Amino acid sequence: MKGFAVIAVVIWALAACPGAFAKKDSQQSDRQQSSSGKHSKKDKKKGKGTVADVRGGTGSAAGGVAKGAGSAATGVGKGAVDVVTLHPIDAAGDVGAGAVKAGKDVTVGSVKGAGKVGKGLGHALRKIL
Repeated sequence: MKGFAVIAVVIWALAACPGAFAKKDSQQSDRQQSSSGKHSKKDKKKGKGTVADVRGGTGSAAGGVAKGAGSAATGVGKGAVDVVTLHPIDAAGDVGAGAVKAGKDVTVGSVKGAGKVGKGLGHALRKIL
């Protein structure tokens, strides 16, 4: 659980300070001045920037947690209805299924988010080095 908390803090910190990874305007103007007026080669299509990758990763992680919370709430709600209607075996199954779905959703969201954040950090390190 400590590892997840550390990852969450790192993701939050990176999303909170996007200026550290922003591209400088002087670099862009230098590149434009050095290139000729006519473009003989096709321009490469640019992908997402560093900040977009990090923010996307944060959103994926948060989305996974939210979806997991929804799955857990659904399982508990179904279990409560089964207890009220005197079906305790079904209640335990529904609560267990909700917990399993919640765990899956949180794990998938966290892994996707960590992958996107890692991609963003890779972009940042490539620019630095």
